Amino acid sequence: MTEQNQETKLPSGPLAGYRVVEMVGVGPGPFAAMWLADMGATVVRVSRPGPRDNQTRGDVLNRGRQSIAVDLKQPGAAELVLRLVDQADVLLEGFRPGVMERLGLGPDVCLARRPGLVYGRVTGWGQQGPLAARAGHDINYVALTGMLHGFGPADGRPAQPMNLLGDFAGGGMFLVAGVLAALLERGRSGRGQVVDAAMTDGVSLLAGMIWANRGKGRWRDERESNIFDGGAPFYGTYRCADGGYVAVGAIEREFWDTMVQLGGMDEALLSAQRDERSQWPAVRERLAAAFLTRTRDEWCALLDGSDACVTPVLRMGEAVAHPHAQARDAFVTVSGVVQPAPAPRLQRTPGAVQSVPPLPGEHSEEILRAHGFGETEIAQAIASGIVHAT
Repeated sequence: MTEQNQETKLPSGPLAGYRVVEMVGVGPGPFAAMWLADMGATVVRVSRPGPRDNQTRGDVLNRGRQSIAVDLKQPGAAELVLRLVDQADVLLEGFRPGVMERLGLGPDVCLARRPGLVYGRVTGWGQQGPLAARAGHDINYVALTGMLHGFGPADGRPAQPMNLLGDFAGGGMFLVAGVLAALLERGRSGRGQVVDAAMTDGVSLLAGMIWANRGKGRWRDERESNIFDGGAPFYGTYRCADGGYVAVGAIEREFWDTMVQLGGMDEALLSAQRDERSQWPAVRERLAAAFLTRTRDEWCALLDGSDACVTPVLRMGEAVAHPHAQARDAFVTVSGVVQPAPAPRLQRTPGAVQSVPPLPGEHSEEILRAHGFGETEIAQAIASGIVHAT
């Protein structure tokens, strides 16, 4: 893990030169803005004044951009934000459908002023449909796609996959993908467009392989009855003697045999009908008994360097210290805060953490000057309460 120097520097990365306006939000929107900033885009974060934004230097999702605090309910606030948009390539927002329109910042208004703008919108349910205006969170969106049903034990309740699947994979990353696709298309047409990223859409598409298996008759709707949901003995987690866990991904027969042989397990497991669904519960029970004979780290040491496809289930602090993460500098420390390094890695124009997370309104005056506001206009915007500066 490296300690990143935070000297003032020009943005670097493959997106250097692109300008983004981010309307403050939570979850997938900030994640997408962070990723664009990591890749070198100049991102201006339009924050809410006061404690509602609740940002700190430790809020990793907010890294890499500057913040202007704007009270969007004040008369004249929309025009001020539109002047920022006038110089932007991308706008990101994650409000419920209709909110930006009511603020006077909807896509029709923005694209009329900036025809090449890519207007990125991320919501749980999408911009239209019977649920579009309803509140929800990651767990609700994943539930409606049919995917939440597949997590957890067969005899228990569905287990929520934290908020990684809906918010960040189905929402944030699909927002990024849509924005990049629209920017590429703009290079041909010269025209911007709206990107409607719905977490339900994204999660459903992420499950394409599951749907493919279902279409071929290889996936059942019952939990723990399939390869990737804990049903197969060769793909799952097992408790060890010390209470730790290992993850087994020995799908291929040769990897399974390597695990059994190097682990000194019952040779009957070599000839077990592990690929027969009817035998899965019995094989899993025998394998579970084998893993209980050693600690997690003993198993990992025993199988280290092999293709057994067995790894420790690490806590977050352990993941940072793992030799592989260390060798790849997978985590960086910025101003004392440990955080994931930018990904993926580009050979010639790698991304980087451009700056620490801003506090709300920390760069208000600087941003306005950079967008052509005169000193009198800046003073008036602050005096009127439209803009807050810290």
